[in-house]
Amino acid sequence: MGKDCSLKKSLPLYALLLPSAILLFCFAYLPLGGLVMAFKNYSPSLGIIKSPWVGFKHFIQFFNSYQFVTTIKNTLVLSIYGILVGFPLAILLALMCNQLRNGWFKKTFQVVTYLPHFISTMVMCGLILIFLSPSNGLFANIAKLIEFQFPNLMASSSAFKHIYVWSDVWQHLGWDSIIYLAALSGIDPTYYEAASIDGASRLQKIAHIDLPLILPTAMILLIMRAGSILGVGFEKVFLLQNVQNIMSSEIISTYVYKMGLQGSQYSLSTAIGLFNTVVNIVILLLVNFISKKTTETSLL
Repeated sequence: MGKDCSLKKSLPLYALLLPSAILLFCFAYLPLGGLVMAFKNYSPSLGIIKSPWVGFKHFIQFFNSYQFVTTIKNTLVLSIYGILVGFPLAILLALMCNQLRNGWFKKTFQVVTYLPHFISTMVMCGLILIFLSPSNGLFANIAKLIEFQFPNLMASSSAFKHIYVWSDVWQHLGWDSIIYLAALSGIDPTYYEAASIDGASRLQKIAHIDLPLILPTAMILLIMRAGSILGVGFEKVFLLQNVQNIMSSEIISTYVYKMGLQGSQYSLSTAIGLFNTVVNIVILLLVNFISKKTTETSLL
């Protein structure tokens, strides 16, 4: 009787949830049926059901292709490089912002660091190309003042990963620090008062209060980042990609786009995308397991 009463009281909440659940089912779960294309030689004229079954042919084709090692390596380099740089810097920025005492300056500082996040990917890539133009870009004009020939960085394979990662860090660093600031704001002030009575400095408070108490939040975010380690964003890489830097900028998502939409190899692109997803899930579970054993923090 009690359960029926509780269910009736919750009906308005379920009704509010229903549209979101329908959208999630239609756009997230229903398309999963298309994954069967990875195991078929899909033809638009035959459809998914009537297309002939080929098993793991497309997976083997991708594993044996010359692009397999290149795309995996480039994706891992961009992803791991981004984590190694962006993850600790976001924590550092949150700790610095938390130490600011001037309310007006603190709010201004936060707004200034958050704003780049709202710049669209298209605009950001346009700014990068304009600033780094070797003929009339901002840095090229500054280099001319000191009679220095500014190199064409966008044509350099070795420079691409640095341009991608550091521009991404600049754009999203402030936004990524919001969660850490929220975690820091939830720390009991009595910890700081007790530390001040014991004569602790600011650095000691950060080392012994702030960092240990935001560690669970940091580990959860690290697990989530690790779960998308092969999911480097398509748009920015594709917009910055050119013939000269393609050896460093060809990643899984851009290769899937070229094979699927440009080359009409739908089954092959689906197989690559499925392989990418499976690897991400395995890495997510592995990092989650390690985090649970070492810090007792996990998603599951």
